[in-house]
Amino acid sequence: MTIHGITRSSAGSTRESVDRSAAASGAGSIVLVLLVAGVLVAAAAAFMLLRHGSAEPYILVFLAVFATVGVFSLFALAAGILRPSTAAPVNPLIKSLVDDAFDGILVTDGDGGVIYANAAYLDLIDAADAHDMRPVERVFIGDVDASEAIYRLLKAAREGKRLQEEVRVAATKGRPARWLRLRVRPLGDGARARRLTVWSISDVTRERERQENVFQELQHAVDYLDHAPAGFFSVDAKGDVIYLNATLANWLDQDLAQVGSGGLKLADLVAGDGAALLTTLRAAPGEIKTEVLDLDLKTRSGGTLPVRLFHKLAFGADGAPSASRTLVINRARDNGTDPQRAAEIRFMRFFHNTPMAIATVDRDGGIVRTNPLFARLFHNVLSIESGDRSIGAVIAERDRGALEAAIAQAARGRSDIAPVDAALAEGERFARFYVTAVEEEERDQEAAIVYALETTAQRELETKLNQQQKMELVGQLAGGIAHDFNNVLSAIIMATDFLLNAHKPTDPSFGDIMQIKQNANRAASLVRHLLAFSRKQTLRPQVLDLGEVLNDLTMLLRRLIGEKVTLEVVHGRDLWPVKVDISQLEQVIVNLAVNARDAMPEGGRLTLRTTNVAARECERYHAKGMPAADYVLVEVGDTGTGIPDAILDKIFDPFFSTKEVGKGTGLGLSTVYGIIKQTGGFVYVDSVLHEGTTFRIFLPRHIASAQEAAESAAELEAPAISGTLAAADQVKRAANAAGADLTGEGTILLVEDEEGLRALNARGLASRGYTVLEAGNGVEAIDVLEKSAKPVDLVVSDVVMPEMDGPTLARELRIRNPGLKIIFVSGYAEDAFQKSLPEHGQFAFLPKPFTLKQLVAAVKETLAA
Repeated sequence: MTIHGITRSSAGSTRESVDRSAAASGAGSIVLVLLVAGVLVAAAAAFMLLRHGSAEPYILVFLAVFATVGVFSLFALAAGILRPSTAAPVNPLIKSLVDDAFDGILVTDGDGGVIYANAAYLDLIDAADAHDMRPVERVFIGDVDASEAIYRLLKAAREGKRLQEEVRVAATKGRPARWLRLRVRPLGDGARARRLTVWSISDVTRERERQENVFQELQHAVDYLDHAPAGFFSVDAKGDVIYLNATLANWLDQDLAQVGSGGLKLADLVAGDGAALLTTLRAAPGEIKTEVLDLDLKTRSGGTLPVRLFHKLAFGADGAPSASRTLVINRARDNGTDPQRAAEIRFMRFFHNTPMAIATVDRDGGIVRTNPLFARLFHNVLSIESGDRSIGAVIAERDRGALEAAIAQAARGRSDIAPVDAALAEGERFARFYVTAVEEEERDQEAAIVYALETTAQRELETKLNQQQKMELVGQLAGGIAHDFNNVLSAIIMATDFLLNAHKPTDPSFGDIMQIKQNANRAASLVRHLLAFSRKQTLRPQVLDLGEVLNDLTMLLRRLIGEKVTLEVVHGRDLWPVKVDISQLEQVIVNLAVNARDAMPEGGRLTLRTTNVAARECERYHAKGMPAADYVLVEVGDTGTGIPDAILDKIFDPFFSTKEVGKGTGLGLSTVYGIIKQTGGFVYVDSVLHEGTTFRIFLPRHIASAQEAAESAAELEAPAISGTLAAADQVKRAANAAGADLTGEGTILLVEDEEGLRALNARGLASRGYTVLEAGNGVEAIDVLEKSAKPVDLVVSDVVMPEMDGPTLARELRIRNPGLKIIFVSGYAEDAFQKSLPEHGQFAFLPKPFTLKQLVAAVKETLAA
């Protein structure tokens, strides 16, 4: 063992650092030298035993071998192949630093054997002498408090990792309990160095004691702050309360366990919109700003507490606010003895809780102070970091001049200033601003008071009401026109039927008559579109699966849109049932598909997408006027030219079209609108110019009633029979339609106020063998019925007539003859007058215009029923 130095311990005793690494390397070198010396001595002895003459060749060979080995060794040393095995020189400065370090340092090999220990380590483990070099695990064996930490350190040493632990060592003879900091790391990065482990041990007892003292002082300070006679809280930039003293928590009945965990927000402490005043405070970067605010805090039970806040906020170099420091003075603890304080509290509550946003501004429009509602409504402007908080930034640029002019009038002392309606700068929001002047002596800092009342909801309601009234008026006009047109078309179609019956196909005029009838039918189709828009057509709703309906339409749609347009159908899973008229729904999809095709003359993609929309998901579609409920959504989207914003609000108007003259009636989208509205659904459109248009149709989810559920169950129990009967009924109807005998007999009372149409209908029925009695209105019909010698078998009546309409006539006739059969004919929809009839009234309905064949078929079917 080689001794390299002496160090003085903290106890005043002297100990020596112990280094066994140098002794080990020296022993290896001596062995090699002794081995070479032994070989030489043995060779010399062997040569001496030989005779002189015979030994000489051996000596020469031996010397030649040694010379050759020497020459090659010199070359190898010069080339760097061989290197002298000498110990690296020890830096005396580093050696002195390690030997005399205040921390104990220990180096162990892979087997845990001690390679080096400095004097401080020997002193820390109370080593008896240099031979008492125990490794760390043996020093603390049996110490329960340190055993777990020692185990983790040994594991890290075996794995070549770094680790630090602080352990409390129990008291020993002559030493009190102490805290030690133990570190472990590999000696270096090389393979040989990683087999050696460096342990560092330092006594941190005094450091821990200082930490304990600081913690105790901090606890005392927190205790003083917690029980101070004033409240205190701190809020971070996200609005989380990170500190709340016990005094304020007691005032507000708040749970301190929620503080710091994100469970308590600033909005939980401040009543109303008062939190906006604290979160919108801004200053220059690096500035510390303090605001004095009178607010109401709220208790956990919902009560209010009037307080004065001294709100201090520091801003960083980037302008970001740090956590606040807010002192809270309770202003409700005077027991009503200070009338001035009570008046201030009343005004504060009035100012902060008024439903109108209020701010004071200077002559340039800069905002001086606000109430909480103003801070909440216009928080983006009040939160700008530049500090330029101008009220002009609140409103859109086009309306700023009017508000600035009003503020200028107030600054001059004018009192009667007209309110300013303006669009706000952010989003589609609107507000009305009222400006009043302040006292003349106060105009240097505050030139005017601005009151703002948001009118966004009011404007939306007015727009919606105006649009609804416009659509209803247009619908009423369209319905009235459709009714009158249906009467005219009925007469034209009936007259053409008579002419066609009187002419042979070879007659020169037969083609002209057919042309008249075809154009009349085309006009009837346009009238049906008008009725659809006015929501006065007759619907036959049934429960449907939209996925199946769209699948059935796929082939038709592909033919309609052509080869240039790609059709993509995407169905949602488990679609809810809807109750709609299938023919009308198909008309809606076809109309939208045709419009999409026309918007993509160069080709594109048409997408039909269906999905369920639950009530909680309605809000994300931003569908104005649509109540939250369960819907099935049908989206029809294209990649066409899009619709300009200027005409987007007009596309559902009847006869509005952007197509060339002769290429559209302008009734396609109005028909879509009317059908969907009459079904109880909603239709909306989103369009981006040159990108495409998407129509969204929301159909109400149908929930089957108990009766419908029972009927569905019965159908499921006997599907084969139902299917057979349905198929047989279809075959029977087809056969009857193909070659049915439409002649008959019986007395029919025909009631129609249009004389020409009545004459044509009477002529047609009489030509099929019926006896026809005519009347111009309900009063005449009753008179004819009472005077008739023959009993009337059937009444065919118009609905809208002067003096007495059709439903009133039906009630009067049923009083006289409860079993009398009635057919109503009308240019309006069946639903338009059905509510005027008695409940469970039995009648048939034939919509105008109709052909002679349809009239006779309806009469015969009703009489046979």
